[in-house]
Amino acid sequence: TNCLTTVWRLFKHLSEDQQRYEKQLIFEHPGFVKLCQQLLRDSRRMTRGDLVFSLHAVVNLGVPQNTLLVQTLVRVCQEKLNQLDNRCISVLATTLAGLDKDKNVSALQAGLQLLVEQRIPSIRDIFTLQNLMKCMGKDAPVFLKKKLEMAVLKEIDHLTFPNALRVFLALVAMNYCSIPILNACSKKIQENIHGAPFRQLILILEACHNLQYRNVKLFSALADYVNSTACLWDKRQIILFLSAFETLGFQPSELMGVFAEKVIKDPEFLNLKDLLIVLRVYSRLNYVPTGQEHLFFETLHSCLNNYLPQISNTELLRAVYSLCILGYLPHRALDELLQKDSRDELLLSGDLYKEQKEMMLRCVKACMELDSPSFTKPAFVPTENFSSLLSLNLRKAREALIELLGDENMFQQNVQLPYKYHIDFEIRMDSERRKVLPIAATNDHADSSVQRLAFLFVPLSAFCVGTTHPQGKLAMKKRHLNKLGYHVILVLNKKFQEMTNEDAVEFLKGKIYSENAFHFSEVTVQDNN
Repeated sequence: TNCLTTVWRLFKHLSEDQQRYEKQLIFEHPGFVKLCQQLLRDSRRMTRGDLVFSLHAVVNLGVPQNTLLVQTLVRVCQEKLNQLDNRCISVLATTLAGLDKDKNVSALQAGLQLLVEQRIPSIRDIFTLQNLMKCMGKDAPVFLKKKLEMAVLKEIDHLTFPNALRVFLALVAMNYCSIPILNACSKKIQENIHGAPFRQLILILEACHNLQYRNVKLFSALADYVNSTACLWDKRQIILFLSAFETLGFQPSELMGVFAEKVIKDPEFLNLKDLLIVLRVYSRLNYVPTGQEHLFFETLHSCLNNYLPQISNTELLRAVYSLCILGYLPHRALDELLQKDSRDELLLSGDLYKEQKEMMLRCVKACMELDSPSFTKPAFVPTENFSSLLSLNLRKAREALIELLGDENMFQQNVQLPYKYHIDFEIRMDSERRKVLPIAATNDHADSSVQRLAFLFVPLSAFCVGTTHPQGKLAMKKRHLNKLGYHVILVLNKKFQEMTNEDAVEFLKGKIYSENAFHFSEVTVQDNN
């Protein structure tokens, strides 16, 4: 056992290429063959620790699972299962997680699961608990996940930074979002974040994404740390940080501002892949550096132009779409994109992403018209009712509007506009915004004195996490509706649904008649944990 575990410890620190070479030498060595034969002979006489660690080493060195040696060790572990202490259980669970399901492995896993359930109350070591969580995996029954959760919570005061990260990753492996554990781990990570290596920070953000866990304080602490040490990070590492934040929908504004300055000063470091990531991140999170908007756009546009000879049509569409969302029209790239050959290739039938590409092309064309400097607000915008059916989450708003305005003819619902834009409710008012006008009376003619209000009931996910800052697509829609002559009122649907009927009526009344109605003044969305 000592020989095998020593070989494994040396082996695991080698590079992949070295491991392939050394593995061949190990397997061809006559001493290794004798060692395996002796292990097979003595397996039933070994102590529990030697047995489990031998199996762990043999499996990790790459001895095939279907060999007599591995299958025998698995069966002997099954026979001695009740003799294993907590440490041996942890090592065995780790080993089984790396094996494919077969008759012997499945039987041992089932027995191990029962043993873990019995032993959980006696396990006081966080390292062992997180290891069991990871190895039980997503297929573990819910009651076992809950027992492991309670055991970890009992020992949560003894959490260290390395263990907090391991517990995070163990929850991902179990596909189990335990808010109390995650909050405790987040607090420990925030306290010990300084000096944390790049890979660990990325793993934390990836774990949050996989568990759909949103903790604004944790995200802010990570962003502030990266921002305060930005000079120590490689530019591509910062790009990976920004990409990880983007998948979470969190806008690290200071870090994005610092990185934008780096791009403006030295755009040469951006390869095509980096450029596409930067465009995607800044457009989705709806961020442009204040006071340097034009310079930032021109720098990105210039970089994009440099890659036009080699960029694929799909990548070009994504790049142009990102810039258009931010309200910038990259004319040379647009000309390239809208050539007939490019359009035909983009919309090939059978393409899995055909609908997504059609949506992006539609947005690009809308931006070309509405964001063009020559576009003027139309005197009259044709509208039509998309459907008389109203989704369940808008019925409360409809009832509140009827109670407030006295008649359903005083507003339109499910309104379809040009450019495939849709608004939930439209209300028309006089020029001083003191009186709501009947829809029918203002339907058939243009009247510049009529004020049009567009109510959009939007989900939490349409905003950057922890704020009321709209993400790119919502910001673009709001900008375009403004161009079409609408005053846009954004309502956070979740918060609205939680209001009483009386509060809902008062809320809408304030939005319709208040002088500040056209600025989104919702209370800042707090961390949903």
